[in-house]
Amino acid sequence: MNKKYFFFDIDGTLTDNATKEMVPSAMEAVKKLRKAGHFVSIATGRANYKAESFRAKYGFENMVCNGGHGIYYEGALKENRPIDHEKALAVYRQALELGYGVLVAIDDSPKVYANSFRFYETAGIRKEQTVYVVDENFDPAEELIYKLYVAIPEDEEERLTLKDTVGHLRFQKEYLMFQADEKKDGILKMLEYAGGKIEDVVVFGDDYNDLCMFDERFYCVAMGNACDALKEKADFVADKNVEDGIYKACELHKWF
Repeated sequence: MNKKYFFFDIDGTLTDNATKEMVPSAMEAVKKLRKAGHFVSIATGRANYKAESFRAKYGFENMVCNGGHGIYYEGALKENRPIDHEKALAVYRQALELGYGVLVAIDDSPKVYANSFRFYETAGIRKEQTVYVVDENFDPAEELIYKLYVAIPEDEEERLTLKDTVGHLRFQKEYLMFQADEKKDGILKMLEYAGGKIEDVVVFGDDYNDLCMFDERFYCVAMGNACDALKEKADFVADKNVEDGIYKACELHKWF
């Protein structure tokens, strides 16, 4: 059997969204893939600091994280890049000019910075662990920018005309998140480290942020619980992740 290079999204693919734990049959599938001699990696949009505990807990030596800008290879963090500074700064400035609150992550940590309490006043507290640093003199002009959070309602997004210049997602209705959206590029970078071939890549995903890694050169598997857009782009649609979708797909394709 040819060696394959497997890349798995975390949330909704490897994990049960109800428990936030890895689906037991998915753990068994990963073990069997490794035993069969395949390369196995996570591919997640999560920031490194959020993904590292999952990587370590479940014994993954390889991980594409930070939306493709972070690379763990053989247990070591090889790179973790911020987003394009000029473009991100332009979005930040436009959002402030339009009157929206903005939080800025200037490093790989739960800390976010703002020059006012406007984000909190309009969007409330973020639904994940966050350390807020509010300083009226804060300006990210000389800082790295890893993520932006803009408290803009969905029906007003067109006002932010620079929105599409930076990768963005809306996981919460209260705000728009700007971050790296380059999982495919992260996978290609991982192949350079691992010495793999593009035609041997297999990717598993479930949500809109996985669309960017469903490249026509890869073999793409959408989970049964995936969004319709991903299923339409997939080479194969598996059962739902909590219904042993990963294990069954690997078994069906004779990857074990």
